[in-house]
Amino acid sequence: MKNFALIGASGYIAPRHMKAIKETNHHLAVCYDKNDSVGIIDSISPQSEFFTEFERFYDYAYKLKRTPSKQLDYVSVCSPNYLHHAHMAAGLRLGCDVICEKPLVPSVELLDDLGLIEQETGQKVYNILQLRHHDAILALKDKVKKQSRAGKYEVELTYITSRGRWYMESWKGDPRKSFGIATNIGVHFFDMLHFMFGDLVCNELHYMDDKKACGYLEYEKATVPWFLSIDANDLPASVKGKQSTYRSITVDGEEIEFSQGFTDLHTISYREILAGRGYGIEDARHCVETVSNIQKGQTVAPHKFRAHPFLKKLV
Repeated sequence: MKNFALIGASGYIAPRHMKAIKETNHHLAVCYDKNDSVGIIDSISPQSEFFTEFERFYDYAYKLKRTPSKQLDYVSVCSPNYLHHAHMAAGLRLGCDVICEKPLVPSVELLDDLGLIEQETGQKVYNILQLRHHDAILALKDKVKKQSRAGKYEVELTYITSRGRWYMESWKGDPRKSFGIATNIGVHFFDMLHFMFGDLVCNELHYMDDKKACGYLEYEKATVPWFLSIDANDLPASVKGKQSTYRSITVDGEEIEFSQGFTDLHTISYREILAGRGYGIEDARHCVETVSNIQKGQTVAPHKFRAHPFLKKLV
């Protein structure tokens, strides 16, 4: 049985990590979050220690090293994006491997620094890239691999996930902390696209503000106009007033259905990591490079065949 610590226990995604630790039959020894709204722990791991001050958490975690049966093996990082690097570095220096949510870091420079800390500590960072384990995505990847065709797949990505006014007041609405819409909600999809269609060969940004962004990505085997938004006003008329989220990915005009099957993907990710098959720093490099370029905010006027259909509403 492995011993885990979790940083960022009050966040939206933390319960999935707690559940994954429990379902893989391991022990969540200690949690940290500056906020104390963490009652979810009672239903998953009530025996876990909990701290609201990082210094006390780190001191407790370090002292566990004195007892071989209690020393930590992994630190799971679910904190706000801008704290990922610091918290991963702390976990590595505790002598633990680290499991971190996306985006791992916002820049290639910080990614390279993590690599140096891995070398210094002898420990390893793993990135949660859960869509790579989704059955529908794996099926499409297999189809792309086996199918021989002259041209590229024509893909269109649209993701609108409505957020209330709280969003812009939280760290997620601060581009210095979340690194913007494309990074915060888009990085999952950019990783998925690379996983299925190969290396990125073109990255254009066509529009970006605090609540939405759109652009064009071209991979070895696909062209992808994309649109991301947290603004309910962008919801298509067919779903407006009925649902708060709209997710659509089409390949050559055919909708790819993957709205189901998300429940257990973190547990599958943990099983793979614990079995030595996790995704590390180099696996995350492509999406870090992608979002890092988008963050620069340098928009270009698109060729008509590269523009997402929703762009005309914005310009």
